[in-house]
Amino acid sequence: MFKRKNINNEIENNLAWKEKNKEYLMQLQKFLDSTDSIEKEDLKNNVIAQMLKCDNVLTKAAQKEIQKYKQRLYKIENKDT
Repeated sequence: MFKRKNINNEIENNLAWKEKNKEYLMQLQKFLDSTDSIEKEDLKNNVIAQMLKCDNVLTKAAQKEIQKYKQRLYKIENKDT
């Protein structure tokens, strides 16, 4: 039971995983630096906007999976009590 509660607390604390992930932030910065070489401003903005849409979809999918895992943990915890 103690182990499951620790895992659950860890999930709660990691919902802002992107802001804490140095590799993610470094790759994001590299991407944005790369877009600086695009001369056409509208094209640059479209590329950045599309990447952010992609990133948002991936983030929502990851958080949905984390939520499913969290719900399974709650079900297991409630069976034990």
